[in-house]
Amino acid sequence: MNTDFHKLLFEVSEALVTDELAALKFLSLDHVPMRKLEAIQEPKAFFEVLQEKDMIEAGDLAFLRELLYRIGRIDLLAAHLGSSREQMERDLQVQGRAKVSAYRQLLYGIAEDLTPEDVKSVKFLLQKQLPKNKLQDNASMLQVFLEMERNRIIKEDDLTMLKDILKAFRADIKKKIDIYEEKKKEELRYPVPVSVHPGEQGAEGKTTNLPVETYKMKNIPHGYCVILNNYIFNNPKYNRKGTVKDGEAVKRVFQWLQFETVEHMDLEAKEIYEKVKEYSKRDHRNMDCFVCFIFSHGEKQKIKGIDDEFVNIKDLVSCFSGSNCPSLAGKPKVFFIQACQGSVGHPAVAVEADFSGHLETDATPPTSIPDLADILIGMSTVEDYLSFRRTESGSVYIQCLCDKMELLCPQGVDLLTILTTVNEEVGGKEFKVWDQMPGGKLEKQMPQIITTLRKQLIFEIPQGQPIKE
Repeated sequence: MNTDFHKLLFEVSEALVTDELAALKFLSLDHVPMRKLEAIQEPKAFFEVLQEKDMIEAGDLAFLRELLYRIGRIDLLAAHLGSSREQMERDLQVQGRAKVSAYRQLLYGIAEDLTPEDVKSVKFLLQKQLPKNKLQDNASMLQVFLEMERNRIIKEDDLTMLKDILKAFRADIKKKIDIYEEKKKEELRYPVPVSVHPGEQGAEGKTTNLPVETYKMKNIPHGYCVILNNYIFNNPKYNRKGTVKDGEAVKRVFQWLQFETVEHMDLEAKEIYEKVKEYSKRDHRNMDCFVCFIFSHGEKQKIKGIDDEFVNIKDLVSCFSGSNCPSLAGKPKVFFIQACQGSVGHPAVAVEADFSGHLETDATPPTSIPDLADILIGMSTVEDYLSFRRTESGSVYIQCLCDKMELLCPQGVDLLTILTTVNEEVGGKEFKVWDQMPGGKLEKQMPQIITTLRKQLIFEIPQGQPIKE
């Protein structure tokens, strides 16, 4: 990493105080899961997390500029980043340039506008909604907002309770919320047409959003989350370093989401099929959903066992058709597959590829899968591309997926939308891999979503329960 870049981050971090760090963390919640931010106690660690999430890097400090602008540290902008208040105001007027959402800007602005007496009043009026230990005198307004978000008292599209609280003593701030809500309504009146959810096209080209039903998630546990994780292969050159981190991340997230989560390591091809078939034969009548993660090497429409034999993706998914698994008929079945579907590029030292070495032209999963209802398959990559895995921290796709679920499930975001954000983030990255050329080359990865879901799938988190490290 660039020495000047590290020096810049060090100098900025040294100039920040505790309250400013709290503000930066709050403003970054749209991009970094709360569990990561809660553990941060000093600015240097905060900047390290932003680098991990590719939010800042040498040559791209736009997000850092925006954060400093939002908290009013114009002096740091001028001294270290060569920018000014006026320049930032111009830049952030460009559509898509701002990375801090209007919702988070609004809450931060409210926290800044409230007097200490106002904050006391807010805490008093929230006594029935929040635990007393979250409303102590030393709790800042940003901390109170975080607790309100955790408990679903406020969210991006519902600020009713906050308005009701503020209207009694700060009508001016309530007015700001009204303006924010009017802008949101205006955006809904003229949405960008998308293919994810059906809509009617009006005569003037305006899209009318149709209501989309949601799958029921009422049982505890919601269902099985099965992880089939191949690490040690019979041929040691195919061992998949870092895959244990993927298993840990999935277990953490889906146990939090109230699934019965179990991991099976190092299976032969026949054992992969038998394990999937075993779960399809279980009684799922008191469950809402089934989730299966498969981590291994792959080729065309296939997953590789540790014995170098293959099992067809189609055969695995077909175990959960309505006829083969009637107790899950009409309920969502979700598969996430971390494996290559192509042969572009070669493994690197720090970044490996989940590719078996066979140089056949690979393809996407079979086209017959969409004939099965209520199934979603999240593939780590599309046809002809490798799927990258870091030996230290796990695969790019699975780690991004887990981070996005931790970030967006508490906001009530449906799985299809979460996977779209994963596609955007992973598809925007470049990975340096070695080939015959000195110094290696840059490769891309583009995940894929295949779905026959008929409703929205929303994983609700337990009431008032934040994710645990």
